[in-house]
Amino acid sequence: MAAVVYNNTTALLAPKFGWSSFFSSGNMPSIRNIAFSALGGAQSVLGLWNSVARDTSFGFGASETCTNPQLSCHNTSAVENLCCFNYPGGALLQTQFWDTNPSTGPSDSWTIHGLWPDNCDGTYQSNCDDSRAYTNITAILKAFNRQNLLDYMNTYWISDDSSNEVFWEHEWGKHGTCISTLDPQCYTDYQPTEEVPDFFNRTVSLFQSLPTYTWLSAAGITPSTSKTYTASAIQAALSANRDGHQVYLGCNGDTLDEVWYYFNVLGSVQTGTFEASSPIGSSSSCPSSGIKYLPKSSSSGGGGLTSTATSSSTSSTSTGNTNSTISSRSRSSSSSTSPSPTSTKGAFSGKGYLNVITDGNQDGCIISYGTWFTTGTCATFHAAAASDSSFTLSSSKGSCAVSSGKLTCSSSVSRATEFSANGDLLVYDGRSTFGADGVPTGSEQGTVYMDGRSVDTSLMIEWQTI
Repeated sequence: MAAVVYNNTTALLAPKFGWSSFFSSGNMPSIRNIAFSALGGAQSVLGLWNSVARDTSFGFGASETCTNPQLSCHNTSAVENLCCFNYPGGALLQTQFWDTNPSTGPSDSWTIHGLWPDNCDGTYQSNCDDSRAYTNITAILKAFNRQNLLDYMNTYWISDDSSNEVFWEHEWGKHGTCISTLDPQCYTDYQPTEEVPDFFNRTVSLFQSLPTYTWLSAAGITPSTSKTYTASAIQAALSANRDGHQVYLGCNGDTLDEVWYYFNVLGSVQTGTFEASSPIGSSSSCPSSGIKYLPKSSSSGGGGLTSTATSSSTSSTSTGNTNSTISSRSRSSSSSTSPSPTSTKGAFSGKGYLNVITDGNQDGCIISYGTWFTTGTCATFHAAAASDSSFTLSSSKGSCAVSSGKLTCSSSVSRATEFSANGDLLVYDGRSTFGADGVPTGSEQGTVYMDGRSVDTSLMIEWQTI
């Protein structure tokens, strides 16, 4: 067994098994004449779809029974059984969209983005098991007789730029495969793909218990083309329903479009209890005031193509099983036909990541202070037009500027620097090539020099729209 450090203690990782041998043709599920109970409504205790009862009733694999489990991210001693303790992704995020351009989902409801296992320090793994990056989520759910769940997902878990199937494949492959309690070894008499309904069912049950639209509306915060709101008012409306725990508010410029609800889990994702927690790091990418909450169009309800058949043309992408992955949290896989990053009239706009390119390859990204990081989570930047051909950048730390030749982002920046673009590349003072004193490793943050000075490492900064 491999040992890992968690919350200053050591946890023992049981061996991971490869499961590709279960599939004789692609990633098709094992079709069995088994009837599952239909999807119910939101439960007051988030234990919807008890897999132990499921095993008793239908005679097939159940997830492990957890006795005296510890709360994820709160252990004070070594934890051996990672089937009853989510590690390393102990912070579970149920993330939601408010899409208005194009509008998706019902006009009086937010929609599902996903269920993400973040590490307790705010970093996260992604694409943890290529052998289980299934490309037939619709077929799997149908094989497990989950048509009710599938119908719900086609209404509330929909893509704005590709098929719903592609979106679900992406969310499962990138995030679902990194939830330790969903590992095949955590099931008795494991049947291939049976963890998939558990993942999607749990995500849906959490979403149903988090009625963002209703909570905001009850506080007088409703979609409007003329009203604006403060971040504190939005936070108060949502945290009041979560014992005071705040959420992460995501904005595209000054427009609210995403909410992330944080949880720790007592036991497994399948059958455990989700306890509300607060965001790790920043709780908002929105301005403090003047936040727009736009209405969906009257034709809302559309979005991605309804999934009625197995996707055969989509392949999942993988960054490997990395401890702190630098990658986008886009809603569709990189093999889809989503729009490429834009640089209209030499300017970036909206929300995006600043990826660092060295020797033609991505090597980390710029984080919120304006420094280069290779082993953590990319920061979200906002690009605002300064003229037809220039723009300013800001992060959760404040406006970005070039000071003494160095890129910095801080609340102390009094005047943001105006940048331009060459395609997707950031340009400053006519340069798209910048420098650093070597490539940062581990927890190091590298200073980015933008004044053309002679340094050890040359780099470019590429905009990635999100």
